[in-house]
Amino acid sequence: MPLALFFIKLMVSVVFVVTLSLIAENVSTKVAGLLSGYPLGAAIALFFFGLEIGPDFAAQSSTYTLTGLVATQTFVFVYYLVSASVKRLKVLKSSVLALSSYFLVIWPMHLIPLNRPLAVAIPVASIFGFVYLFRRIENVAIAKKIRLNPKVLFVRATVAAFMIVIITGAAKIVGPRWAGLFSAFPITLFPLMLIVHITYGTREVHTIIKNFPLGLGALITYALTVSFVYPAIGIYAGTLASFAAATLYLLGFRFVSRTLAKQTGR
Repeated sequence: MPLALFFIKLMVSVVFVVTLSLIAENVSTKVAGLLSGYPLGAAIALFFFGLEIGPDFAAQSSTYTLTGLVATQTFVFVYYLVSASVKRLKVLKSSVLALSSYFLVIWPMHLIPLNRPLAVAIPVASIFGFVYLFRRIENVAIAKKIRLNPKVLFVRATVAAFMIVIITGAAKIVGPRWAGLFSAFPITLFPLMLIVHITYGTREVHTIIKNFPLGLGALITYALTVSFVYPAIGIYAGTLASFAAATLYLLGFRFVSRTLAKQTGR
């Protein structure tokens, strides 16, 4: 891996995770949860798959990224269940069991022969299920914010950078199916959850978990667009087009949500 490419991965990862954590602290944990479903970590992974291996490899991987979102939602669900029930070592126990559940779910998925309609239908159906499971979680805002300093930012950046480098570096070895499934790993969400949980508490991280599935439509839109446009127009124009599609989804979702909220008086 060229040294310049390595540092680019580090910097992009750092910017995304630090930005999300700042949003959680200064805007709301609800918004941070929604934006965690935006194609951040997956976009980084798929872009570097295309850059280092080829657009066709990235396009093929993106199909499995879609089904891998079931494992990602299982990850946050298990984290929620464990953190809500244990009394000691909450972060450690929640993380270990959530990670175990992620790999347990993606294992059978690499055996499934996929086409685009099936790859989209699986995560869409799962979103409805997890939104229902998280329906009773209360949205809680961060009341007392910590003071940011170079040490805090360094820890946040290191966690994110480590994850993205490992996942993108393994792509050449594991092939497009596993690479796509691994790119669905919550590369930016998991560090954000750790940061909020350790710094603030369980209720705050649960708010992020509650709203995460609602934003996943943006990632589905992104990965589906990548599967079409990367081979056709290349990774640079394809990435811009895919982000545009994902952003349109998120704006549309926000408009519909606000309209429904006004109609129901919430």
